[in-house]
Amino acid sequence: MILYGTNPIAWANDDDQTLGANIPTQQILTEASEIGFDGIENGHRWPNDPEELKQLLGSHGLAFISGWYSLNLLAQSVEDEKKAIQPHLDKLKHNGCKVCIACETSNTIQGADTDISGSPVLTADEMKAFGAKIEELAAFCVEQGIDLVYHHHMGTVVETPEEIDAFMAATGPATKLLFDAGHCYFGSNGQDPTPILKKYIDRVKHVHAKNVRPAVMKEIRDTGKSFMDGVRAGVFTVPGDTEGGVDFEPLLRILKEAGYDGWIVIEAEQDPDVRNPHQYQSLGLKTLKALAKELNLT
Repeated sequence: MILYGTNPIAWANDDDQTLGANIPTQQILTEASEIGFDGIENGHRWPNDPEELKQLLGSHGLAFISGWYSLNLLAQSVEDEKKAIQPHLDKLKHNGCKVCIACETSNTIQGADTDISGSPVLTADEMKAFGAKIEELAAFCVEQGIDLVYHHHMGTVVETPEEIDAFMAATGPATKLLFDAGHCYFGSNGQDPTPILKKYIDRVKHVHAKNVRPAVMKEIRDTGKSFMDGVRAGVFTVPGDTEGGVDFEPLLRILKEAGYDGWIVIEAEQDPDVRNPHQYQSLGLKTLKALAKELNLT
């Protein structure tokens, strides 16, 4: 069964909290519900207490989907990471979540004022060692009924198609993939993300339906600007935006053929003062549901 979700960063950004700072929390939840989403991911506005979170979102008819967890496996042991992640897993379990969204952030430049081309890179041996640690942590999550879905992401050690390949080869069956169409497109400098999804569909357990504006992406890359410069300039957008470069029809076709069962989340951060979140999130959901209907994806 396909469920459709959103992320509060469309309204109130987590990395640059000046974006959307004027938008009330209740407005985010009310609009997400009105648009027709089944659930919403984590954001800095939500309470950390598992039951408070469940009650807040539930009062708007929204499920808690999951939430980003920043890993530090390159800087600490797996045992220390297990202890650190446990409260997050407890929150996920209390809210009936099936996946834990995780990404290594110990050396990320995603929030830094740094040229996006300067993302950290692991050697082949370092990637193998990193993958082994991820796999051990993923097995720990599986024991608790949660799949660790690794988020390939701009500014991190798993960004390009080649790095996704190396990471997937370095990990085992416990480690699942969060496929993000936008980060795949951006990370490959505008290549079609379809082959990556097709290659790893058997290990994909979560999907972010993020779109990219190629013209903004090119400007950010050509002028040495940062990831957050790109966000503020509108590098990301939603499915259905005519400025976007990602074709979502073949992606949804792959999901259908594979019998994908899970969430498709429109996680597309933009400056809400420039691009109205209600308008864009509505466009994204309408587009995905129309494509799903054509493909008989349910």
